[in-house]
Amino acid sequence: MIARKVALARVVLPGVVLLLVSGCGLFSSRPGPDQVAGDFLARIAAGDVDGAAGLTDDPGGAKDVLGKVREVLKPEGLTARVEQVRSTGESSNADATAQLDWNLGHDHAWSYQTRFDLRRAEDDWKVHWAPSVVHPKLAVQQTLGVAEVKPALAPVLDRDGTPLLAPEQVVSILLDAKEAGDVGAVAAALAAALTPIDAAITQASILDGVSKVPAGQVYQVAALRDADYQTVKPVIYELPGVRFTTQTNLLAPSRTFGSQVLPAVREAVEEEIAGKAGLRVYTVNAAGDEVETLHEQAPEPAQAISTALSRTVQAAAEDALEPVPQAAMLVALQASTGEVLAVAQNGPADAEGAVALTGRYPPGSTFKIVTAAAALASGQVTADTPLPCPGKAVIDGRRVVPNDHEFDKGTIPLHSAFAFSCNTTFAQLAAGMAPDALPAAAEGFGLGVDFEIPAITTITGSVPPATDVVERAEDGFGQGKLLASPFGMAVVAATTATGEMPVPTLLKGRETKVDRTPPPPAPAVLEPLRAMMREVVQTGTAPQLKPYGDVRGKTGTAQFGDGTNSHGWFVGYRGDVAFATLLLGTNSSAPAVDASARFLAALG
Repeated sequence: MIARKVALARVVLPGVVLLLVSGCGLFSSRPGPDQVAGDFLARIAAGDVDGAAGLTDDPGGAKDVLGKVREVLKPEGLTARVEQVRSTGESSNADATAQLDWNLGHDHAWSYQTRFDLRRAEDDWKVHWAPSVVHPKLAVQQTLGVAEVKPALAPVLDRDGTPLLAPEQVVSILLDAKEAGDVGAVAAALAAALTPIDAAITQASILDGVSKVPAGQVYQVAALRDADYQTVKPVIYELPGVRFTTQTNLLAPSRTFGSQVLPAVREAVEEEIAGKAGLRVYTVNAAGDEVETLHEQAPEPAQAISTALSRTVQAAAEDALEPVPQAAMLVALQASTGEVLAVAQNGPADAEGAVALTGRYPPGSTFKIVTAAAALASGQVTADTPLPCPGKAVIDGRRVVPNDHEFDKGTIPLHSAFAFSCNTTFAQLAAGMAPDALPAAAEGFGLGVDFEIPAITTITGSVPPATDVVERAEDGFGQGKLLASPFGMAVVAATTATGEMPVPTLLKGRETKVDRTPPPPAPAVLEPLRAMMREVVQTGTAPQLKPYGDVRGKTGTAQFGDGTNSHGWFVGYRGDVAFATLLLGTNSSAPAVDASARFLAALG
C-alpha cells in the first residue's frame, strides 16, 4: 500500500479546521477520498447530520447514529480534522485517520483519534459507514451516554473549623395520589410514622398538600435525613403510592440548629460549595445498559466555606433558650471584631421569622445604656452625681412615669439609679436633653446604623428625635417610639465593651457594607458606663449572673401593646463576647437574665 502524501492546503470551514490531503485525482472533476473525508468531517462538526450521512454508503444508519450522538453529547462545539488518507494507487478503497475535539461545555473537553474507510462506487467515493466512525469503540447497535459526575459538596465551617453544614444523604418521601388508592388511609399511616420526627406533618397537612398538587404530579410529604428515614422505612416503604428519591444536601447538626442563620448561609454560598462537576462518556447497548467508559473527567470539589459563627456559642445560646415557653432569642458577637458568633431562637420565635436579626421591639431599660452615655457626655452629671429616684415622677404635668412596682430610692448617685433601673431618674434626665441628644448618642453605639452583611438581613433599630418633652422622657427609659432588635442591642453591648462600633461580619472574606460610621462614645463616658454595668450584676437587677465571671450589662422590661404586658431583656458582655437576650411577653427581665446565665454557664 502506498500512502498518499499529506496535504497541500489547509481549509477553514465554519466550526471546523480540516487538514486535507491530495493525490493523483486532485484536479479531477469528481472529489477524491481525501476531499470526501474532509467534507464528511466538516459536516459532522457543523452539525449537518443529513449532509454527513449523505456522504456515506448507509445514509439511514449514519443519520440515526450521528443524530443520537449529537443529541446525547449536546456539544457547544466540535473541531474535526483529517490527519491522513491512505489508498493503494487506483484502488477502490482508502482509509482515513481523523482527530475529533469535542467541546462539551462547562470546560469539559473530549479529544480522540478515529479511523474510517472510504470506498469508491461508480466513480463516487463514500465513507463506509460503521458506528466506529464516530469512536473506535462504538459498536453496532450502540450509542453514547453522558453522565455528570458531581463532586461532594464543600462543607460550611465555623470559626474553629468545625462543620456547621456538612453533606448528608436526604430521602424525599413522595405521595402519588393516583397510585395510593385510599389516600386518607395512606396519609394516616405516613403521619403516624412521621409526626414524631416533625410535628407539623399530620394526616390533615398531607391531604391538604395532595389537594393542591397539579394533576399528574406527586406531593412531597417530607425530606428526611437518612438516619431518620431508616427508623420509619419498615413502616412506610410498602405503602401504596409512596415513592422515594435520594440526594445529598448540606445539613446542620440538627433540624433546628441555627434555624435563622444557617439556611441563609447555605443559600448565599450555594454556587461556591457545589464545585466543578466532572463528566463521563460511555457506550450504551440496545437494551439501554452501560457497556464501557470512553472518557472520564474527574470532578473538582470546592473549598470549604468558613464563617464567623461558633458552633460552641451557637449551641450554648440555643440550649439557654430551649426551656423558655415564650418566643426567645439571643444574638452574640465577638466584641473586638463584630464577628457574629451566634444567632439563636427557640421554636415560638422561629414561627415569627428571623426576629433575632430583624425584629423591632421597644428596648426598655436596656436603652438606659444610651441615656446614661448621653447624660455623661453632656458634662451635666457624673456617675456620682446625686439624682432623685422617686417611686413616680410627673413629666411636664402630663405624664406619670413609675418605677417598677413604684419602688422609691430617694436621692442616689447616677450609678446606683442605673443599677436599680430607676425609670423616674432617667425620664427626668432625658426630658432635660436636646431633641437630638439621644439619637446622636444611640448612633454612636450603632443603634440605627444600617449594615449590609452578606448572607443575612439585619435591622439594628431606630431612635427618632423627640421634640415633645414627654416623648423624650419616655425615650429615656426605652419606651416612647424607640425600637431595637436583639442584633442591634448586641452591637450596643459590643460598642460599650470595646469603645468603638464594630462592623459585624458573618462569612469569612466577605466585607460588610455600612451606611455610616458615627463618632464613637468618648472614653470619659465609657469608663464609668462599664462600671455602672458591672454594678447591675453585683448589686443591682441581675444578681443571677454574679457566679459567671466579670459580666457587665443592663436588664430591661419593655411595655408593648396596651401597656399591660412587657418583654424581658438582658444586654451585656463578658470578656470579648457581647450579647443581647430577649424573651417576649414575660412581664419581667428575670427570665431573660436566667437565660443569659445558662448561656454564660455553658460557655464556661
